[in-house]
Amino acid sequence: MTTTTAHQLQQIARHWPDLNDALGTPATINGFGLGLRGYLVTLNQLDQFDAEEAAILRALERDPDQLGARPVPISLRVHDTMHAVETVLLDTADRLARTVQRAPMQPPRPARAAVARTRADRVFWEDRARRAEAARKDSDDPRRWRETTGRTAVRAALWLSARALGAAGPFRPLTEHEHRHLATVAAGALGRIEAVLDLADIRRELTAAHPCPCGGTIEVYGGAGATPVARCKGCGAIWSERGILAA
Repeated sequence: MTTTTAHQLQQIARHWPDLNDALGTPATINGFGLGLRGYLVTLNQLDQFDAEEAAILRALERDPDQLGARPVPISLRVHDTMHAVETVLLDTADRLARTVQRAPMQPPRPARAAVARTRADRVFWEDRARRAEAARKDSDDPRRWRETTGRTAVRAALWLSARALGAAGPFRPLTEHEHRHLATVAAGALGRIEAVLDLADIRRELTAAHPCPCGGTIEVYGGAGATPVARCKGCGAIWSERGILAA
């Protein structure tokens, strides 16, 4: 579990530039409304929205009868995915840091400067300087998670990955419960990213609102680089984005 969780979090960090690239990619609308590939992702994404948000998204869609490309400033699906993933990663890092991250070392109490007249005085002030420097370095340790600076999805993913692996630093090891929670967060976040980037293998059945002409249930599957295909479970007809393949 530990290695898998760490790998998933690292994959999130690697895919983040791809999400930024996809954020400004124009949507293409064809004879399937969103296209089978886009429809697969949309089915997966609509599960994450409540009824009001889903209604707003549907209202923004073009009539499926209108073919061609529709440039938009940003992809709302990608934007919503990035916002949701970043929010959950930052929240998870904040909560985990409060329990596993050791408090910084305390520096020596302030003292009035004095001239070191004896060897004992010199030893005292040198030791005090060492302790003050050690406290400063401990407080500034770049491995620490901070709730005020460096708050990006990529840094959160990599910091959480290090915690999953038990990397060295001012931290205690994660408990079994913390490992399980982090594994759930990592898998869910990576799943949403892979879905919106069309990297996941998706298979879904359409609702009764979208039946085959024969009345049968249509199953849509594809993703992970495969050509999206729809198949009727009743008559066996098969469609792709190019039209009917078999009837």
